[in-house]
Amino acid sequence: MPDLLDWIGYLGSLVVLISLLMSSIKKLRWINLVGAVIFAFYGFMIASIPTGFMNIGIAIIDIVFLVRMYKQKDYFRVLPIPEPTEYLSQFFKFYKSDIEQTQALDVEALNKALVKFYVLRNMTPASVFIADKYDSSTLEIKLDYAIPMYRDFKIGKFLYDNQKEYFSGLGYSKFVIFTDKKEHINYVKKMGFEESPKNKNCYIKSI
Repeated sequence: MPDLLDWIGYLGSLVVLISLLMSSIKKLRWINLVGAVIFAFYGFMIASIPTGFMNIGIAIIDIVFLVRMYKQKDYFRVLPIPEPTEYLSQFFKFYKSDIEQTQALDVEALNKALVKFYVLRNMTPASVFIADKYDSSTLEIKLDYAIPMYRDFKIGKFLYDNQKEYFSGLGYSKFVIFTDKKEHINYVKKMGFEESPKNKNCYIKSI
């Protein structure tokens, strides 16, 4: 029967393994840091000095990279999509299954939408934003999708906090989005959307 120290070792191993499943580099570093600290403690407790010091080293490396990530000032820019392109078509095909976990992917409707653009993050097309007119003052978001490695909410904050003039310049004062997906609902609420008291699965945010 494994004793307490064995269980600590198993826990450290499990946490490190879970970290490798993360698509977000930031999440990977944080979880790996926790795993390394647990494993370092385990190594020292069983008098395995190399194991302890190796994991202390891993923890230090994780901390260094996390500090760099939080200090790094990312460059963001909106790049309009004036008409359907081959790149956009391939983007939809490549990320189809991931997009459909949280949002509907009606390519024909998306291509006809009035507002379409990529969000470049450090010159990488990290996100696609597509919206259409809902009424005279409201823009309905049809797709707000960031590729997995850039899901740290920075793009969302850039869109909804820093691009208000862009959207108001188009003549809109509100966003609306319809969703019944829990993960997507958590995201839109984090971005400041509030559930409509009148319509089910409807979330609204003032620009």
